[in-house]
Amino acid sequence: MSGKKIGYLRVSTLLQNEERQLSGIELDKEFVEKASARDTNRPVLKTMLDFIREGDEVYIHDISRLARNISDLHSLVETITGKGAVLKFVKENLTFTSDRNDPMSELLLNLLGSVYAFERQILLERQREGVQIAKQAGKYTGRKKTIDTGEILRTLESGLSMRKTAEELGISLSSVQRAKKAA
Repeated sequence: MSGKKIGYLRVSTLLQNEERQLSGIELDKEFVEKASARDTNRPVLKTMLDFIREGDEVYIHDISRLARNISDLHSLVETITGKGAVLKFVKENLTFTSDRNDPMSELLLNLLGSVYAFERQILLERQREGVQIAKQAGKYTGRKKTIDTGEILRTLESGLSMRKTAEELGISLSSVQRAKKAA
């Protein structure tokens, strides 16, 4: 019995388009995720991992679509191949199976995974630098406040705990704590 051809497509934001990924490959099932790959806590990824069976072929456009750090990458490759599925990274032309006996593929997985992790770190560093420059120029003031401190303090004064105040106002506990500390 042959398995299914499964595609996992991922873009980082809702505004991005995943159509360029895996075009031309006829798939039985597609899993499309619009989330960052900074960790493996992604609902569509979890659904895909639960779905795959022995004999399936999992197609992913490139390594960075699956993971952006080496430990997550190795863990996910191990999980997929451990289920008896074949994992194919199309752009890199790499295939992994449960026997994992190809040292060249392992080397390329580690090398390219490291390059993608490095690329992400550089991107985040540039972003932080840009924010710092914008702050110094007075162009970046952070996110707009969604609730004013006075409302938080009035709710606290009504006798509610900080946790209940956060629940009541639909904000985080840390927001309540900051407002109380600032008062």
